[in-house]
Amino acid sequence: MTPPGPGRLLRVLADAEAVTWSLLLIGMALKYLTRTTDLGVSIAGPIHGFVFLAYCVVVVVVAVDQRWGARTLVLGLFSAVPPFVTIPFEQSVRRRGLAPAEWRLREDGVARTLPERALHGVLRRPLVWAAVALVAVTVVFVVLLRLGPPVG
Repeated sequence: MTPPGPGRLLRVLADAEAVTWSLLLIGMALKYLTRTTDLGVSIAGPIHGFVFLAYCVVVVVVAVDQRWGARTLVLGLFSAVPPFVTIPFEQSVRRRGLAPAEWRLREDGVARTLPERALHGVLRRPLVWAAVALVAVTVVFVVLLRLGPPVG
């Protein structure tokens, strides 16, 4: 199985992050403005948290593969904090050719750094590593849930 390219993967997660932000904002409006229910926050909050973590993982993976500079990487990570900023960030890196259709490390296999060598191995066994990434994000997610919500 060929994994989706960096551009596609980043776009899907950027869109998902924005959608879950929308759900969370609706839930917050119901909880704090109308004071009708906190069910929206109870459901959308954890979903958004999980997608947020997955988006951050994808940003780091694409940054390693495409050799983004520190500035682009940090902007990508911070774009997940304010609502809906992941979409213009994704569009910007795609327009600048920083999130192409194909994985650089899958194509030419030139991995110079330890993170690049690790990612090269991941891209050779995408299903196994997708499962590992899902488990890792889930573990972090569960730990964060046990610690409690980010705000009281």
